[in-house]
Amino acid sequence: MTDTARTKATISRLGHQGDGVADGPLFAPRTLPGEVVSGIANGSRLTHIRIETPSEHRVQPPCRHYKACGGCQLQHASDAFVAEWKTDVVRNALSAQGLETDFRPIHTSPPRSRRRATLSVRRTKKGAMAGFYGQASDVITEIPDCQLLEPELLAAIPVAEALALAGASRKTPLAVTVTTSDAGLDMLVRNGKPLDGPLRIGLAQLAEKHRIARLTWDDEPVAMEQPPVQPFGPALVCPPPGAFLQATREGEAALLAAVLEIIKDAKRVVDLFAGCGTFSLPIAQTAEVHAVEGERDMVKALDAGWRAGKGLKKISTEARDLFRNPLLPEDLNPFGAVFDAAVIDPPRAGAEAQVAQLTKARTPLIAYVSCNPVSFARDAKTLVSAGYDLNWVQVVDQFRWSAHTELAARFTLKD
Repeated sequence: MTDTARTKATISRLGHQGDGVADGPLFAPRTLPGEVVSGIANGSRLTHIRIETPSEHRVQPPCRHYKACGGCQLQHASDAFVAEWKTDVVRNALSAQGLETDFRPIHTSPPRSRRRATLSVRRTKKGAMAGFYGQASDVITEIPDCQLLEPELLAAIPVAEALALAGASRKTPLAVTVTTSDAGLDMLVRNGKPLDGPLRIGLAQLAEKHRIARLTWDDEPVAMEQPPVQPFGPALVCPPPGAFLQATREGEAALLAAVLEIIKDAKRVVDLFAGCGTFSLPIAQTAEVHAVEGERDMVKALDAGWRAGKGLKKISTEARDLFRNPLLPEDLNPFGAVFDAAVIDPPRAGAEAQVAQLTKARTPLIAYVSCNPVSFARDAKTLVSAGYDLNWVQVVDQFRWSAHTELAARFTLKD
């Protein structure tokens, strides 16, 4: 490859996926603003990249798998740079809506703290291999020294390989979602062979051998040595297989601390997109809660955790699709008794329909938790336009070394 075949570019910024962006636009993965780079232009993407002039923020990636693995995007950048960039992603999203507010210092989860991951597992001629796909690739990279996952999660790799040997075809890799729990590993396997009698027996034996707390095969329960419970405040909850869970314990604690600070004086709280009770159950130590979630199995898990808990105030639950059927003002103000506060933690799409109803109900205090700064900023604009103050934002980086950014924010209704 000659130098004349290479394109030279200067990186001006990072895009939302963490790629460097040069004029064109030309996207260059794993580059940083201010760097001069060269590579082969393939449409709008630069490949075979060489760093001609490195940024002062460039560091040696802490993981030896980084070059081949697609699990992380930003290990080549200093922690200080990533923290400032992620905060700016939120700040710029708000600015695009004409909004500004105070930002608290970012909270970043430490290395080796991810408690949940989906491994790709393929049978090979010699056995099996498990890991993450490479960047923009269908090639699996093995990750024995991954710096992202909890040690208990890393220990699940040979177990995932054993599951592939037992029940994967040679053509289709398994997707094995592994979550650590107080009882052991909670494993959900997809894309496996049909679950017949012999396979079920073999998988149950593997679950016993490797002490898997719960093994689910394409939504069918195979074995449960003991419920894979998660602590939410003083309660223990057994989530449905594959249910949403905050990525790290530290990230969950940071978001929860922000939410509890926001609603600390409330006596009646509505928790929207409540999941399995990440916020509802801790809040119930001091306030009554009405928890609303679209997935019925999650609602059942939350309710069971509350009923088995001790010292908690009343939690009522409701299975409801808040995108198609948001709570209306009459739901939010039953019999004239207004909820003191709302907690809302929607998926990436945000909560446009539900936020519009919150403004009509004049809910006085809102704790908004978001995993998408753009949809959050859109909803924040709706709230501010309806008479709310955006008091502050707490950015939380629990997807370390990725482009993913989360936050909690406080909204108060003006007098």
